[in-house]
Amino acid sequence: MLDDRAKLLLTTLIERYIEDGQPVGSRTLAKSSGLDLSAATIRNIMADLEDLGLIASPHTSAGRVPTPRGYRLFVDSMMTVQREQLHMQAPSLSVDQPQRVIASAAQMLSSMSQFVGVVVAPQKSSVFHHIEFLRLSEQRVLVILVSPDGNVQNKVVLTQADISQDQLSEASNFLNAHYSGLSVDQVRERLRTEVNRLRGEIAGLMEAAMSETAPADGTTDKDVVISGERNLLAVSDFSKDMDSIRRAFDLFEQKNQILQLLDVTGQAEGVKIYIGGESHIVPVSELSIVSAPYEVDGHVVGTLGVIGPTRMAYDRMVQIVDITSRLLTNALSRPK
Repeated sequence: MLDDRAKLLLTTLIERYIEDGQPVGSRTLAKSSGLDLSAATIRNIMADLEDLGLIASPHTSAGRVPTPRGYRLFVDSMMTVQREQLHMQAPSLSVDQPQRVIASAAQMLSSMSQFVGVVVAPQKSSVFHHIEFLRLSEQRVLVILVSPDGNVQNKVVLTQADISQDQLSEASNFLNAHYSGLSVDQVRERLRTEVNRLRGEIAGLMEAAMSETAPADGTTDKDVVISGERNLLAVSDFSKDMDSIRRAFDLFEQKNQILQLLDVTGQAEGVKIYIGGESHIVPVSELSIVSAPYEVDGHVVGTLGVIGPTRMAYDRMVQIVDITSRLLTNALSRPK
């Protein structure tokens, strides 16, 4: 437990370090904290904070910098959030194609934070609402699949025989009349038993369309939308250390790793902060993640967040992530 003086000095140190990235010395703390303490007293408190693992002293400086444990104490118990002021600055998310709204949310996170915005998109629906077949050329057919939430998938299917547009329209009408509302997996199963009722080329086209639409087990992977990776190049913490930049960009290229990371963060309610170097959750020690889940019609369907340097203004990042989560939820949810 820290007394009020130690808490104020730790808060002041972290805020100054976040602002300019330089180790903070006793003289600076004495001026910035407003405490009427002697230099010796401040040095003693700093030594106690260092013994607790909350700050550390770089070899090249007499000042101190926060440790992951110090950041954790700061964000958990000392941070204040002023959402209303930032909400006035946040652009709105217009209801459009869900993919465009999600991409806009990632860009918004990046633009407002000046770091990296990440959104895990909801799992694509394997249920179709409507299907159309269009003849492109001999033995090439365009499959247009519309899901109940308005997502559109386009796939080109190669057929063994040339199928006329009339036959393709017949196939579309058959599928829409008998299978609309079923999952792709259910459609495949029924096609196996009903295929004898259809002409061979049409049955083959339907089976090909279903196999091209989703994996054989009826599941689809979530997608990860990332915006603003290059913003990290302007962060002094990274520009001085190419190894840090390399590790960060390796993480962004491995979207499966980010997906697993944000899936972990999405298990918790509300905004959560994961500090690099604090645990195994964040694989790059120089990065931290501020994340929150978002919903569609009352159900959590994905996670979004800001990925930035450990030395970031956490209070502002919490505001940005929280507001974007609410805006995305409202944009994707159906009007009541």
